[in-house]
Amino acid sequence: MAKQMSILPFTGKLGPLIGYKRNGQYFLRSMPESVRQTTATRRASRRFGIASRKGAFIRKAFYPQLDIHCDGGHINRLNRILIAAGDHHAAITGFRFNQHAGVDRFFTVAPRLCNNGILHIPAQTIAGYKGIAALEVKVIATRIDFISRQVTGSETVTLMIAPDTTFQETNVSLDVPGQGSLVVVFQVRAMYKDGPSRGRQYMAADIIAVAAPQVLRYAKKRRYPKRTRLLPNLTYTYVYPAIIQLE
Repeated sequence: MAKQMSILPFTGKLGPLIGYKRNGQYFLRSMPESVRQTTATRRASRRFGIASRKGAFIRKAFYPQLDIHCDGGHINRLNRILIAAGDHHAAITGFRFNQHAGVDRFFTVAPRLCNNGILHIPAQTIAGYKGIAALEVKVIATRIDFISRQVTGSETVTLMIAPDTTFQETNVSLDVPGQGSLVVVFQVRAMYKDGPSRGRQYMAADIIAVAAPQVLRYAKKRRYPKRTRLLPNLTYTYVYPAIIQLE
């Protein structure tokens, strides 16, 4: 590992050298002459590639609607969760785009998504903060098809809540049609009288729910035994489902 002392430091590959940045400083390392991969390392590399692409897709789906600054490590944190989760996308529930503050800082009783698509925010006491005039709550509901990697629908709802008061329970309808999983982000920003706070401890955006896509189930049509025409002057004994004729 060598430190870059040039006027124009670089990152990435340059000939046999690789430039990279760590803790605000630029370093160099040489590329290995050959890379020997085992079956396990190839499998791990494949999992990492799938998770990183999926993580990039999730971030890009929410970036345009987020109003907070994400922390510098949120990309790697999301990738680690996705690597461990595989196809279980519900594992990203609880992920924080800003690790310095979560929704629980402002709402001690967590909101929850009901089966009917209603986000229930329970009644609770909202704490007061020095100089904070209001809390801006933004609910971002986005339907994501992870198979085709498409955003099939999105909806946002914004509420203004007074701090240092008792909050009455509220239900927010999240009607987002389309295919794929419904991913819900709950964002909170502390607001001064002249605008939002820039302090990282006064802004939060968490993934609070991931609802799996609905699967249509078709009921099988009940089949009944075919009716047999009875002949006159004969005695029949019925044994379900067949009919046996007696002489």
